[in-house]
Amino acid sequence: MTSEVYAAVLAAGSASRFGSTKQLAELDGASLVARAVETANNVCADKTVVVVGHDAGAVIGELQSTAGFVVVNDRHAEGLGTSLARAVTAVSHVASAIIVLLADQPGITSQHLNNLIDAWSGDGRDIVATAFADTQGPPVLFPSGCFDDLQGLQGDAGGKHLFNDSRFQVTTIAFEPAALDVDTPADLTQI
Repeated sequence: MTSEVYAAVLAAGSASRFGSTKQLAELDGASLVARAVETANNVCADKTVVVVGHDAGAVIGELQSTAGFVVVNDRHAEGLGTSLARAVTAVSHVASAIIVLLADQPGITSQHLNNLIDAWSGDGRDIVATAFADTQGPPVLFPSGCFDDLQGLQGDAGGKHLFNDSRFQVTTIAFEPAALDVDTPADLTQI
């Protein structure tokens, strides 16, 4: 079943609160985007798509030795929803599901991504989300039944609205390290 599951690393944002290109910030000798892509590649290999936008050339430069492919979101300034829409559009014709992860969540592990896949029934209406800090969010496995909705996303809203849509069933996997996200240089220092 993993062969039909793609991963999408969203790494297109301008990171205005960070003050520079956050995706390129280093943690333990590797950039945030390289860490996220390696995590995704460990699970999905060449079925990994990286969505870039802000400072695309530099971010792509960090990905020279990675499997998968890159999609440039020329509408990245409009928000995360446009990046998610681009990722889904890129794989909708071949994927049964897509795991969406963010480049600024350095606590995500390949094992957690595998746990999301293992928890998925294979049904096109079953979403598997990560539970952390009293919420549900990314990484999220969205099945093909969500693709039409996700391809229509605009602005900064992601796919979380589908968690409350009666057409879909949501399973959650608890993983508190997902709560670690990097929005400012101080966040990176704390981690």
